[in-house]
This record gives sequence, structure tokens and C-alpha cells, in this order.
Amino acid sequence: MTTSEDIEFASNGSTAAGYLALPDGPGPGVLVIQEWWGLNSQIKRVADRLAAEGFVALAPDLYHGELAGHDEMDKAGELMNALPPDRAARDMSGAITALLDRPEVTGSAIGVVGFCMGGMLSLMISALEGDRVAAAAPHYGAPLGDGAPDWSGLTAKVRGHFAENDDFFPPGPVKALEDELQAMGKDVEFKVYPGTGHAFANEENPLGTHNADAAAAAWTQTLELLRSSL
Repeated sequence: MTTSEDIEFASNGSTAAGYLALPDGPGPGVLVIQEWWGLNSQIKRVADRLAAEGFVALAPDLYHGELAGHDEMDKAGELMNALPPDRAARDMSGAITALLDRPEVTGSAIGVVGFCMGGMLSLMISALEGDRVAAAAPHYGAPLGDGAPDWSGLTAKVRGHFAENDDFFPPGPVKALEDELQAMGKDVEFKVYPGTGHAFANEENPLGTHNADAAAAAWTQTLELLRSSL
């Protein structure tokens, strides 16, 4: 039986908060990173689903209590654009430390699963944290162009899931990034799902793009990645 709770954790001299989902027993740690809406019920369900599969899942609240509804795309964009990148990095790093310090968490590295904005951030924190992140599963989000981190620190196995029809993260630049990272010797594969749109794995269907088959395939592959890497 899984349990869940809201927790606080240290974040570079300050405090951050998040949603923790615990399996029935010990397990590897997984960081769950929110879409641009914030830490909402759908992201919490992702953490719950991971806990049901035996992982200790922590979703940090990167907006520090702010939320946008699915009918508030302008607000979601404003929240994402106003998110201080250094604070987000500190909060994600603090969440990784909080996971690794928990007695229920096995192993010395965690996995990261992110969606939309969180997909982009999952790759960035994997590059920043090096060996503390062993696996990353970004969903329809990646740092493209000027926002790219220093990829030299990326040691995680990366399996990304992207949409064919996506104005936010188009498949052309996404595949170009895959080529760049593979040329650097990184273990990175980005799958583009035919006929899908951005946010296809979000069962609440905020953009009218939910695709149950693609979502199920991405979920199965994400679980395989986490189980084989952690």
C-alpha cells in the first residue's frame, strides 16, 4: 500500500516543499518535475503511480505554491517565464539530496521524470547533477537553443518521449539535440510519437491532445528505463 505526504526540504540555505509518494517498502528514488501549470493533481498522480511501481517519488513545488488552471494558459506561461532558473536548480538539487537522504531510498543515484517545462528541466538537472542522476525520461520538453546547459556533466541514461506535432518543442530541433548528445558519447535516445501533440501523456487532456496509446507506451518505456538504471 502506497502513502503520500507533503514535505519540506533544505534548498541551499532556504526551504522548499514537495509531494512525496512512498511505496510499500524501500525502493529507488525518482524526481518528478511539473509541467508549466505547477504542482497540480495530475503531477501528484504521476508520483503516486511511480510509488505503486516500487519507487520513492518526490515532486518538488518549483512555483512555491503558485498554480495555473488548465484554462489559464497565459498565467501558466507567466509562471514559467518568471521562474528563476537558479532557484529551480537549487530546489531540484535539494530534492535530490532529500531523496537520497531518506532511509527508504536505495542506491546512490536517482531517476528523473519530467513533462513539458519539466521535461526541459529534467535534462538540465541531469547535466548539472552528474552521477547523482542515473536515468532521465523527459516528456515533450528539452533545452533547445540558447537555454542549453553544459552537457559535459550528463552521465544519465536518457530516453525521451516527444510529439510529432509540437510547436513548443518541435521534433526537428529535438532530433538535432539527440544527434549532438550522441556525438558527445551520451546514452541518449529521443522517440517521436507519430500523430501526437504536445502533452499527449496528460490524462486530464488540457490541450485536447491526450493519446492513450502513446501515453501507455511512454510510461512502459519509462518504467523499463528506471528499473534497468536504478
